[in-house]
Amino acid sequence: MTDVLTPHTRIQKEEAVMNARAPSHETLEPDTVSDSVQVQSFAVEYAYPVVFTRHAFDPANSHLLDVLQRREAHKRHRVAVFIDGGVAAALPSLLGQIQAYFQAHAQHIELVGDAVVLQGGEACKNDPELITNLLKILSDKAIDRHSYALAIGGGAIMDAVGYAAAIFHRGVRHIRFPTTVLGQDDSGVGVKNAVNWLGLKNLVGTFAPPWAVINDGVFIDSLPEREKRCGMSEAVKVSLIRDGAFFTWLENNAQALARFDTVPLSYLIKRSAQIHMNQIALGGDPFESGSARPLDYGHWVAHKLERMTNQHELSHGEAVAIGVAMDAHYSVLAGLLPAGEDLRVHRLLSTLGFKLWNDQLETRNAQGRLAVLQGLADFREHLGGELTITLLAGIGKGIEVHEIQDDWVTQSIAWLKQHI
Repeated sequence: MTDVLTPHTRIQKEEAVMNARAPSHETLEPDTVSDSVQVQSFAVEYAYPVVFTRHAFDPANSHLLDVLQRREAHKRHRVAVFIDGGVAAALPSLLGQIQAYFQAHAQHIELVGDAVVLQGGEACKNDPELITNLLKILSDKAIDRHSYALAIGGGAIMDAVGYAAAIFHRGVRHIRFPTTVLGQDDSGVGVKNAVNWLGLKNLVGTFAPPWAVINDGVFIDSLPEREKRCGMSEAVKVSLIRDGAFFTWLENNAQALARFDTVPLSYLIKRSAQIHMNQIALGGDPFESGSARPLDYGHWVAHKLERMTNQHELSHGEAVAIGVAMDAHYSVLAGLLPAGEDLRVHRLLSTLGFKLWNDQLETRNAQGRLAVLQGLADFREHLGGELTITLLAGIGKGIEVHEIQDDWVTQSIAWLKQHI
């Protein structure tokens, strides 16, 4: 039997659902004054498409148009576009392609003013004026909560524009076009954005899921080899903590990946993105309200090492590779990972082309303690409580620990140096 809802019965049913979901409250007495605790409870569901395509700005490719019209399909949608300066320089025809795309679909979408070209890389996240400038641009373009801020670039540009979009009008719709392997297989599909402050990485930011993510393989084609390689460390990371079969696939295809062959590199990006998405959706803590960050395996070392190196001579992906290898050996010393598995990790990363050493690993502070160990304190503060570090209990199996031994860190650094 078909259930036909009249406006009256629809309202009755909606009220019944709301009442069933409503938090329970104590009965209030109008003639008394007393302490009262009211508990508010509700859930918000997030859903956003992650698209893998090529030539996204070809007018015949409808993916961007489709995500812009996910809601209010009848209206003409306004879009402010921000582009990483490095991407604009590498692809000089890109600005024209974007304009042509919007012109071809002018009935449905509007490019608000010219695309804004920004300095990319970690330098933009260190610029204290950048967020203020981005907010002013959004205001000047009259971007509202039903308009879009579209960012094309590496992780730093997506972080900066994403943060500005999240706080402008308490949140405008943000579309990410990651242009690096690291952006497409890791950070671009996540729910975080942040900028650096007071010399600390990602100290200021928000949890704000994007409206959509569009991964265009054409951007990967144009990357320098170093940039292509950097994102592979995050794929190795997620394979180690979540998918042993993927790690074995990476081992078997390491030579082809080191040559940056298109087909295996495309699979690496898609599978890594999928694992990251599953962790966010099914891990039970998408906004990291607890003390664990399993997707940050190897990152306590990486974040500190990035800050210690001169002018960020290490990219994030390169620092992650060092941290992943180092924590693999630490896991062996801790009796968690079988001996020899750390060598598999080191061999894979080396075959992919990573240099798994930096002299800053041996730097000590005035008290004679390894300077990199300050990364643990930074990590604990960032998590807001108990130190929780992900190590390896096997290939494809992460495990959380709450204490790190200085001696084993020292031995792990020595092990890395032995394998230069």
